[in-house]
Amino acid sequence: MEIRPATLADLPAIGRLGAALVVEHHAFDPLRFLAPPADIAERYAGFIGGQLGKTDSIILVAEQAGRVVGYTYASLEGFDFMALRGPAGAIQDIIVDESVRRQGVGRALLEAVIAQLAAKGAPQVVLSTAQKNVGAQALFERSGFRRTMIEMTRDLDRGSH
Repeated sequence: MEIRPATLADLPAIGRLGAALVVEHHAFDPLRFLAPPADIAERYAGFIGGQLGKTDSIILVAEQAGRVVGYTYASLEGFDFMALRGPAGAIQDIIVDESVRRQGVGRALLEAVIAQLAAKGAPQVVLSTAQKNVGAQALFERSGFRRTMIEMTRDLDRGSH
């Protein structure tokens, strides 16, 4: 397996993985997470393609036998007074193809993106994970992350309390 910077040629695979991320999150909580539109893979690939080459973005892929099996997208962020946080590296996405999960791909992507964020001067790294994504939470905790925030949602249009 090789972890390397993403290229334009990787965008279809990243789109496919990004679509899987959207589908997975929607299944976790369809009231909180977006329903995947039919063209989600193309839209996701377009979004990530727009981040390629930006100095404050890091997009890495995991390639195995010539096939992209995972990717991560992170960004350098400044002070965020809404989040009460100073400058940090923020891991926006990390996903591994279901067929190769639990084989070290996620950990390799995570360590590689953390190393690049550190090299760019990030004093800390933050991320968010879905409440029901216990597998990802276990990986993050094993990698030294600690819980610092809890997002709560109240759906107003459904009258829930």
